[in-house]
Amino acid sequence: MKVLFSLLAVIVLILVATIGAHITSMHYILGIIIPYLAFTMFVGGFIYRIVKWGRSPVPFRIPTTIGQQKSLPWIKQNKIENPTSAFGVIIRMALEVLFFRSLFRNTKTELSQGPKGPILAYGSAKWLWLGSLVFHWSFLIILIRHLRFFLEPIPYSVQILESIDGILQIGLPAIYLTDAFFLIAVTYLFLRRIFIPQVRYISHAADYFPLFMILSIGCTGVLMRYFFKVDLVAVKKLAIGLATFQPVLPEGIGVMFFIHIFLVSVLFAYFPLSKLMHAGGIFLSPTRNMISNNRMVRHINPWDHEVEVHTYAQYEDEFREKMKKAGIPVEKE
Repeated sequence: MKVLFSLLAVIVLILVATIGAHITSMHYILGIIIPYLAFTMFVGGFIYRIVKWGRSPVPFRIPTTIGQQKSLPWIKQNKIENPTSAFGVIIRMALEVLFFRSLFRNTKTELSQGPKGPILAYGSAKWLWLGSLVFHWSFLIILIRHLRFFLEPIPYSVQILESIDGILQIGLPAIYLTDAFFLIAVTYLFLRRIFIPQVRYISHAADYFPLFMILSIGCTGVLMRYFFKVDLVAVKKLAIGLATFQPVLPEGIGVMFFIHIFLVSVLFAYFPLSKLMHAGGIFLSPTRNMISNNRMVRHINPWDHEVEVHTYAQYEDEFREKMKKAGIPVEKE
């Protein structure tokens, strides 16, 4: 039911965009107003969530570590997994953000029947790490490639990245490797939530909806590039106009473009409200971004203020006679 609800929501969005794309008077709304509104919601929501998280007090050092902490001189410290310096934290965060280091160590548990009863076995689980890595890196490269629509002249670094991405040129236009990797990775992440019972049990509509949205955006982008041709000159003119806040809506862009940009706009507006905000939240995670120096520095709770207490001796002095009458034993007669 959760899957069908999310799928139905995305289908409705596609239908709305398709109907609007066939109505000329709606092109200005789909191509200019909605992208600006979505970008405003994205930036505002992103900043709000980051500021809110950043203001959350963290009085103690609570890093999650697996390596040897700095201790005695002859005990070798794991300076990356258990850093005691800012440089070590930076290296650890870089490995986490760029290569999903903690996810690489992910393990799976299986309950099997042994000769003396059930046995809980642990094993390596690298497919989730690989699928997530391919998805995020492909997504990033695709976003960078799209800069060619917003910048003139196109930066040389973007041209180099684009040529490497399309190195396996088969016909025209060139087929980008990241397009294929992106769709395969998103499909894997979706099927994993469907076919693994434990993951399906903890999955909600909020988990399926972003996957359907991202998959729809990828599919419309591929269709627009290889099957339903659009006027790239008009698309770039519109993109540069949006980027310079001088929007111009050229004619004859194509229906598929308006569907694509509408879905992208919806995803951007939804981003700060969803679990996709882990893209910014990872940098504010106290279990990752803190120095592990609990053995070196004493951390005192700043909220541990002195409070007025009422000891048992004071309590007994106050109620001694009543306690005697009720038969309750007292320490002082």
